[in-house]
Amino acid sequence: MYCRGAKLPFDGMHEECGVFGVYSQETRDVAHTVYYGLYALQHRGQESGGIAVAYANKIKFYKGMGLIPEVFANGNLDLLPEGDIAIGHVRYSTTGESTILNAQPIVFTGKCGRMALAHNGNLTNTKQLRESLIHDNAVFQTSIDSEVMALLINKYSDGDIVKGVLEACGYFKGSFALVVMTADKLIAVRDPYGIRPLVLGKNLDEYIVASETCAIDAVGGNVVRDVRPGEVLVIDSEGTHSYFLERPAKTASCIFEYVYFARPDSVIDGCSVYEARKEAGRILARYYPVDADIVSGVPDSAVVAARGYSEVSGIPYVEALAKNRYVGRTFIQPDQHMRENSVSVKMNALRSNIRGKRLIIIDDSIVRGTTSRKIVRMLRDAGAKEVHMMICSPIVKHPCYLGIDMQSYSQLVGANRTEEEICKYIGADSLKYITVEQLKETCRTSKLDFCTGCFDAQYPYEMNDYQADKHKFE
Repeated sequence: MYCRGAKLPFDGMHEECGVFGVYSQETRDVAHTVYYGLYALQHRGQESGGIAVAYANKIKFYKGMGLIPEVFANGNLDLLPEGDIAIGHVRYSTTGESTILNAQPIVFTGKCGRMALAHNGNLTNTKQLRESLIHDNAVFQTSIDSEVMALLINKYSDGDIVKGVLEACGYFKGSFALVVMTADKLIAVRDPYGIRPLVLGKNLDEYIVASETCAIDAVGGNVVRDVRPGEVLVIDSEGTHSYFLERPAKTASCIFEYVYFARPDSVIDGCSVYEARKEAGRILARYYPVDADIVSGVPDSAVVAARGYSEVSGIPYVEALAKNRYVGRTFIQPDQHMRENSVSVKMNALRSNIRGKRLIIIDDSIVRGTTSRKIVRMLRDAGAKEVHMMICSPIVKHPCYLGIDMQSYSQLVGANRTEEEICKYIGADSLKYITVEQLKETCRTSKLDFCTGCFDAQYPYEMNDYQADKHKFE
């Protein structure tokens, strides 16, 4: 095992992760394929990363803190052997601290020999499952829910990894997109509600599974289809085989994937992220017209929406903010002070474009409000005559307990404020949000229904006592 433990200054948040797996019919350098797949998924996790390779009934892995090019710099990628199966992971902390010990994939020796697991999502019943496993004499090395999943799969496998996955997944509550690897199988699992995305691709004799289609594109593969909600997809020497967990009547895909998390060039469950974001801008222009000189978007996720607004309104699209491409996403900085300071490092106003202008600035969402307030102030300081803010999602009123960095009501500027009060807080001349129904309309081509719990408390799962206590007003 190889581990690299340098800790980044901007880690420790609770958000998304990205998973990637490849099964090859021949032994080859699958580690490099996973490397480029994870590179394409870097937006989903900038805290730690790792790759595990199966070869000759063994598994070798390397993981470390930081971005994928940093983790695998200095020849670290070459430490991994050629093999026929590999999985990888980029992480933000959904559960557990940001330490090298909690980096994924989880690799261990179990009833099926050497095994590895990588997970995107968040279980809501981790505490109960962990306590039950400890009662059965399990020993934990990490504080993450992914190890709980790995040990429960091992508990029920009895030498048959597929049996173990099917049995264990019946106990998981919450969101999970899993890749599990043994010496001869790659297994992909999507939770019964389809909360987190997972997609299947193919490149010649290689099968690929990934969190987003952009990662399959990045390695030259072709997208075959989305992994279905509740599907346990087994890939081995005989091809692909599908099993299904017990599934609810309705699905509940996380709609925030389209708003913010996913790359715009990805397609999730049949819906283009780019088109969904552009339609959000069009809806804002149709329902909330503002007399202004220019319209612009907060880079990068709201730029497409701003162009949609311009298209419908006829107001020229002009860049108002320049982005430093080498700074991570502000939403996931580890504390409030770093988040506020990173806004100025990350973006700067283009004074000549906005001086003396009435400006519409479009953003994907407002969570804490601190970033929006700094942006409005930055634009005013650069000479904007008016700043009207438009948001491509509804007011975030409730916590998310399914893997997004919105863990309690106290973190949310919209938890107990009206639209007018939020507008005053961020210092804008006006503020408008789209509604939940309008947001669903932007994703109307999706094959799944949506979880909108952070907007309207309509979660796919009821909060149990442990979770309710965790998220009450502070």
